[in-house]
Parts: sequence; C-alpha cells; structure tokens
Amino acid sequence: MDLLRRLRVATVLTVPVLALSMVPALQFPAWQWVVAVLALPVVTWAAWPFHTAASRAARHGSSTMDTLVSLGVVAATLWSLWALLLGGAGEIGMRMQPSLIPSRDHAGPPELYLEVAAVVTTFLLAGRYAEHRSRRRAGDALRSLLELGAKDAERVRLADDGSPVLGPDGARVSERVPVAALGVGDVFVVRPGSTVATDGVVVEGSSALDMSLLTGEPVPVDVGPGDDVTGATVNTSGSLLVRATRVGEETTLAQIGRLVSQAQTGKAPVQRLADRISAVFVPVVLVLAVATLAGWLLAGADPSFAFTAAVAVLIIACPCALGLATPTALLVGTGRGAQLGVLVKGPEILESTRRVDTVVLDKTGTVTEGAMAVEAVVTPSGTLDLSAVPTGTAGAGPARDAIAVLRHAGAVEALSEHPIARAIAEAAREATATHEGSVGADGVAIGSLQAFDFRSVPGGGVEAVVRTAHSGLSLGAGSAGPGLETGAAGALNARRVLVGQPSWLADQGVTSDAALDDAFAAAERTGATAVVVAWDGAARGVLVLRDPVKPTSAEAVAELRALGLRPYLLTGDGEGSAREAARAVGIAEEDVVARVLPDQKVDVVARLQGEGRVVAMVGDGVNDAAALATADLGLAMGTGTDVAIEASDLTLVRGDLRSAATAIRLSRRTLRVIKQNLFWAFAYNVAAIPLAAAGLLNPMIAGAAMAASSVIVVGNSLRLRSAG
Repeated sequence: MDLLRRLRVATVLTVPVLALSMVPALQFPAWQWVVAVLALPVVTWAAWPFHTAASRAARHGSSTMDTLVSLGVVAATLWSLWALLLGGAGEIGMRMQPSLIPSRDHAGPPELYLEVAAVVTTFLLAGRYAEHRSRRRAGDALRSLLELGAKDAERVRLADDGSPVLGPDGARVSERVPVAALGVGDVFVVRPGSTVATDGVVVEGSSALDMSLLTGEPVPVDVGPGDDVTGATVNTSGSLLVRATRVGEETTLAQIGRLVSQAQTGKAPVQRLADRISAVFVPVVLVLAVATLAGWLLAGADPSFAFTAAVAVLIIACPCALGLATPTALLVGTGRGAQLGVLVKGPEILESTRRVDTVVLDKTGTVTEGAMAVEAVVTPSGTLDLSAVPTGTAGAGPARDAIAVLRHAGAVEALSEHPIARAIAEAAREATATHEGSVGADGVAIGSLQAFDFRSVPGGGVEAVVRTAHSGLSLGAGSAGPGLETGAAGALNARRVLVGQPSWLADQGVTSDAALDDAFAAAERTGATAVVVAWDGAARGVLVLRDPVKPTSAEAVAELRALGLRPYLLTGDGEGSAREAARAVGIAEEDVVARVLPDQKVDVVARLQGEGRVVAMVGDGVNDAAALATADLGLAMGTGTDVAIEASDLTLVRGDLRSAATAIRLSRRTLRVIKQNLFWAFAYNVAAIPLAAAGLLNPMIAGAAMAASSVIVVGNSLRLRSAG
C-alpha cells in the first residue's frame, strides 16, 4: 500500500534527522548535510499526498488542513535549503543550539528547520494511514456477494426440438460449464445440496430451496414444475431440472449487487470536522504569517529573524496533534469496542451515530435466533409449551401425550434433511433426554423409537414405519390416547407415522380432529409453521414451530429506546410472524413492515430518510446488505453473512442485539473524545500563534508544543478504555 510505504520510509528517515537536529552532542562534522539528505525524501516524496491535496484545493480556490501542512513543510524546507546553500549554515563544523527565543540580531549562520518539516510529515502520515486503513475494504461487500453464486453448472444438452439429448443408457447427456456460459433457455441440473446456477423456472422435479438470500427467513420454500427459482439459492433436498430465464447482469443476485454498489457510492461522505474548521483557520493563519514577515521587515528586523518568525507561525499553526486527534480516539475506541463485541470501521461512522434517531431491525437472525424450533405440541388433551416442560417424568395428560407425539414425529423426521425436520428431531432428542424414564399409559417405560421405510413427498410431508426398540411395546392408540402401550402378546408391533400438511394427510386417508384443526389454523395466523402428526389413520397432534425471539432482544429494544431511537421491524417474513416478534420485544404494530424483498428494504430505509430521519439499520443476511449500505448507519450481526458485515459500518461480533445499543453509546462517546482532541490540537497552537508572530517562539519550540498537544490528545483518548 502506497501510504504505508511512505509512512515506513518517513519514520526510518525522520528518527536520525530529529536526533541530530535536537541533540548537539550528536552533531558530527557535516551533520547538517546528512540531515538534508535524509530529510529531503520525507518532505518531498513522503509528503506528496499533502502537497497534491493542497494543490487541488488551491485550483478550486479553497483551502484545507493539507494546505497548512504543505505550506509549513515547504516553508521550513526552503528556508533550511537557503540557509545551507547561501546562508552559511552549510559550513563544516557548524552546530545548532536550540534556543527558546530567537534573537532579533542573529549572529552566525541561520538555524535549520528540516527536523520540524520531517516530524510534521511523519506524524500526519501516521494519522492519515490509521484513518485510511479503516476504509480500504470498501469493495469487499460486492466481492463477497458475487462469491455466493455458483461457479459452474451442469448443463443438459438439448435437441433441436428442445428436449434433452439421451445417451445410450437412457440418461440425459450433460456437461459442466462455467456459469458465464449459460444462456437464456439453457437447461441445467440442480442436485441436492448444490447452488442454483442462475434465475430460472423448474422444468422437472420437486424440492425445497433455501431462499434466505432473498427473504432472510429460515424456512425453505417448496418448488415444483413451473415455479420460479433464483440463482445463488440452495437446493436442500430433491433434484431439479431448471430452464434459465435470466443470466449475467440480469439475475437477482446481480441486481442486489448493484443495489449495494449504488448505496455505497451514493452515500455522501461526512465532511471532517477538522476541514470545516480549516476553511476559516487556514486563510487566517496564512494572512498572519505574511503579516508577520512583512511587519518585521518593515520594522527593520534581520531578514533571518523575520522569516524565522513567519515560519514559526506556520509551524505552530499546523497542529501535529490534529493528525492524531481522530485516529488515536478511534484506535482506543475500537479496541474497547472489540472487547465489548463491537467493530467500528471508520471515523466518519461516528458522526452518524450522534444524529441517528431511528433504528430499523431485521427480524430473522437479528431479533430472532434465525433457526426454527418447536414451540409447542398440541394434542386433543391439551397443549404443551416446550419452554415450560418440567424436568423428570412427563407426568400425565397433555404432557405425556405431547411428548409421545413429539417422539413419534422426531423418529420420522430424523431421516430428513429439511430444516423443519431437523428442528423436530432436535426437539424430540431434547425431550427424550429431559424425560428419560418417562412412562406410558400402563406404567411401562417408554423405549427409543426407530423409523424405517422412509418416504418424502415435496410440499406434502414425510412418512415412515416407526417401532420401538423394546419388545413387548407397540405403537397402538389405546384408551390412553397417543401414548405407547404393551402389545397383547408381547410382540414387536409397528405403525406407519405421517408428518405433514393437513391436505396431504387427508389424501392419505387420515381422519382429522376439530381441536387440532383449530390449533393448526391459529398457528398459521400468527405466522408460525405447523405440521400434523398422525398414525393408525387418525391425527394425533400438531407441532407448532417458530423462529424464537432471542432472550435479550426485548432488553435491547428498551435500551435503544432509552438512547432516543424509534425502533422499526423489517422482514421478508409474513405479517403474522412479524407482528408476533414485534409484540415480544416491544415494537409498536404500526412500526412493523413485513413481506419485503431486498430492494424493498432499501426503499423503506430511503422513505424514512426522506421523512427527515437519520436511520440505523441492523441486519445479518445477504438480503439486508443493500439496506445496510443505504442506511446512515449500518450495523451487522457478526453471526450473519460476510456480505452483510462488509456492507455495514459497525459489526456486532457476538450476535447479541444489545450490542447495538452498546455500539451507539461507545461511538457517541468516541465522537465526544475526538471533538475534545480537536479542541486541544488547536488550543495549544492558537494560543502560541501570537508568541510566534511576536518573534518570541523558536520554530523548534513550536515543534515541542506540537508534541505536548499530541501527548494530551493521546492521554484523552485513553480514557475510552473504560467506556461501555
């Protein structure tokens, strides 16, 4: 990196320049020429970014702090070169003794100020590099996004009539090709576990696709012939034959990429506070320096003294601490943030945190866990809330029947890879572990269940033959309801268990239950996912699954409100699920926006900004990336995708929403410290300008004042180590 290279070279060369100039005991014969040779690369090549920035500002008739830096360095360097070449300071054996106050009747060779120019350059390069490093990965979000897509595809060869070409064995002939080689109309295979190569429509096969790229929701979507599919989504189960409808720049993934790019490039950079001050400060200093030079010359002072006073004005007005004011506070603040699980990307972000008044929260993975879990089991005898299941035995009634239903369903779903199946199987394992030693209706210990002859029907459900591992037990539905009971002859009996949608179960001849039908409908209305468990031709229970709200989310929303922020809930999920989550964490119903795709999330953020709000967005998924980049302040959950993290301004490492409030508090405090640092960076210099103009301040002492202000800035920044 060019800036880092300049900083390294400047540091290596400035150390001996400073030592030789400030310590007379080290000044060997011809030391001043060695200092000149070492300092010239620093004040020219290393300081070039400041010179070019000052030149650009001058062409536009403006001035920035770079103008002051460049003029101070150039003035000190030109004076020193004149002193060496024409003023007599180049004589062998000359020594430079630092003095507190320049002499108006200076005798002997003029002093050199190369060390001042070199130190100013090196200090400000260090500050500029620390600031630049935090922003150098601006394009990583787009690169991460593009990496989500498939790299190649299994393209099927088509005959002239559009039908697949078959080989000698009757199988379709296919070939692996790069995704870029796919065209509209091409047919490709999507095997289980692989990524859909590009946008298209299903020609053959049925499966469930993980659509979290678009919706952020954990529940896969069942697709079959005629259904549209999106590139970069993941096939979770069956094999699909897909005809490409959009390729290249027209795909949904490419469109999301453009949204992120537009948001990042369109976000106006926050103007640095130092530059706003410099718009007034720099012209005033330039006028004072010229006035100092002219005034002393008109007063009859020695030209060397007059120029020394003018250079001292420029040097003392160029606060070295200014280059450290932001980076040091940011360094300490971000270090403390890392301890608290918050990563801050750059200083301009801190300006946004001060003004934020609205926070938009993604639901899945941010407010909720981001994975399905069984919330309740409903049986004709009652409802079992799994979060309130006691330890020990299942007891009697609803708890016993519900656990039996859950264990039956878990045995079947353990053979499926579907996310809902995994949630049911996990709940069944936990129930078995919690209730080890549970008893059936006749007091016989419940045995482990095994499933065989598994069959999955996409869009319908799953079924398998389930039996107990203990002989003498059967899966009948006796008088005790759906519990396990002893067979009449002690033989090992088995029953086919079905888990799925009511319509599919009805097609299989399963008799419904009015109470279970009502429970299923109620679950669907609140946005939960529900499945019915049946065996022996009758429905035995309903499993209600939901993406559970994180235990800390309600507390986090309360903390955000305490900071003066109005929370909104934004999700691609349905209305019922969104409102249920909002109620759980204390977000008003009118502040819930559901069923939104990535571009619509951007529209919601832009609408709030259009209303005059300063918006923070908290999210974790690819579908949140564009909105994170569009918001005035983007906060990504560290447990989310790389794309979301790269598109955001702050990363909440621990995935705890409470970290959002911590991040805003820490950022606001860091911003206060930066402003305090800027005050001290200017205060020393402003106070010393009259002394320099009066000829009472040696430029070397001006350099020492800069060092003192730098120490104060660093010490003030270290107070952030206790922030929280």
